[in-house]
Amino acid sequence: MCLVLLGWRAHPEYRLIVAANRDEFFTRPTESLRWWDEVPGLLAGRDLGAAGPVPGTWLGLARESHRFATVTNVRGVNEKRAEARSRGALLLDFLRGEADSEKFVRGVAAASDEYNGFNLVVSDLETLWWYGNRGEQGPRELTPGFHGLSNGALAASLETGGEIRTGTGAPAWPKVREGVLSLRRVVENDPGEVSAYLGVLADRTRAADAELPDTGIGKLGERVASSRFVNHPLHGTRCSTVLLVREDGRFEMTERTFARFGRRKGTVSFHGRLELPD
Repeated sequence: MCLVLLGWRAHPEYRLIVAANRDEFFTRPTESLRWWDEVPGLLAGRDLGAAGPVPGTWLGLARESHRFATVTNVRGVNEKRAEARSRGALLLDFLRGEADSEKFVRGVAAASDEYNGFNLVVSDLETLWWYGNRGEQGPRELTPGFHGLSNGALAASLETGGEIRTGTGAPAWPKVREGVLSLRRVVENDPGEVSAYLGVLADRTRAADAELPDTGIGKLGERVASSRFVNHPLHGTRCSTVLLVREDGRFEMTERTFARFGRRKGTVSFHGRLELPD
């Protein structure tokens, strides 16, 4: 994933709201969102290009254990070690495991050098935790409210005064900052409208040059990657995913997939019910 926007206990009727874009090379083999036969109760897309014998995923929901997880990579010139363990496998470890959210991320933090750079978000739908292995922060519990992350080594949160702040004080990337604010507007006005969240993810506005990060992909690359929806013939937004989990346990997950230049391929949606912790 390259943009993840989160509403955690941010509305009285919804436990978790997720709007996320996965940006990837269009040549990387991928299967769209579906129930996995070999992992009963797992709803996720499949990254068939992941290293190792186990397919990974970038975002998934485990129905029986009421677990959610997602991951983004951290951009950097030294983040392509071929021997590193697949970041997508982290999600399967959590979604198929029994450790609670905090215990899991602290265990990952103790062995974080096994992976290329990542931002990891996991939740047993009792707590929500973030950990990134390329920043100065350790694992962090995300409090009720609105949060966002992309491919930088930090997560950003909406503060009471309306400002978007990161745990280190570094500025949030524009796509994260504006995405979190847009997510909040949808939640306040029409929290159950999936098309509105997809609209938030479809925004192709690029950041001003003065706000671009420097992650080693050059100025032109930073411009292209600075929009929420990345429109490029080689590496761009492959899918947009919206997950809504209500307080009564009902959930809806929708995925919209795209080809090169943002051409829409299809949309799938799944519904169900989770046994949520109090």
